[in-house]
Amino acid sequence: MLTLKNVRKSYREPDGNRLPILDLEKLDIAAGEQVVLVGESGGGKTTLLHLIAGILLPDEGQIEIGGTDITRLSEAARDRFRAAYIGYVFQTFNLLAGFSALENVLLGMAFTKRGADISRAKDLLDRVGLSHRATHRPGMLSVGEQQRVAVARALASHPKIVLADEPTANVDRGHQQQIVELMVSACRQDETALLLVTHTPEVAEQFSRVEPLDQINRVAAGAA
Repeated sequence: MLTLKNVRKSYREPDGNRLPILDLEKLDIAAGEQVVLVGESGGGKTTLLHLIAGILLPDEGQIEIGGTDITRLSEAARDRFRAAYIGYVFQTFNLLAGFSALENVLLGMAFTKRGADISRAKDLLDRVGLSHRATHRPGMLSVGEQQRVAVARALASHPKIVLADEPTANVDRGHQQQIVELMVSACRQDETALLLVTHTPEVAEQFSRVEPLDQINRVAAGAA
């Protein structure tokens, strides 16, 4: 379902030199598979998710999702593809402050061919335990509740894959397991693949497939 081949990404430094960040020979995730990618902060985890989501383009390599190589799409086409097939749970939630929980979830469907489906949005909020908070804006919700809204929004468009960037970083330890269990359960119910990145061992322990980024990223291997 997701295949990365010979993906390389670097950034230009102020002195003009290139700073290599990622060099992945291959990474495969099957349809419906749930994978956690572990690595320290600054190791390229967020860059990798941005490449898979089409927010960034690699210097070279292929990134195929459901048979489509997104590196060959225009920026506008990547935006449409992301809206239709990729759910993204941001570390900082990225909820719109002026919109209710329900409206934030509906926005996750706004740019898809299916359009907004209020019954699905309500069902997703119910599944994450927030049906009673549907009309509340983010400022009226706890940090954990905001993250649950973000999970519901990521699932709104029936994505092929959900990308989760340190989704437990802003919740206390007592809620970390709850957030992860919620995402795992919701993705399994929708038969959606999940790629979660984290530096927290307690989070990684909840997955059967764990990929240490420093073992698959040849930039890190070369620096060791």
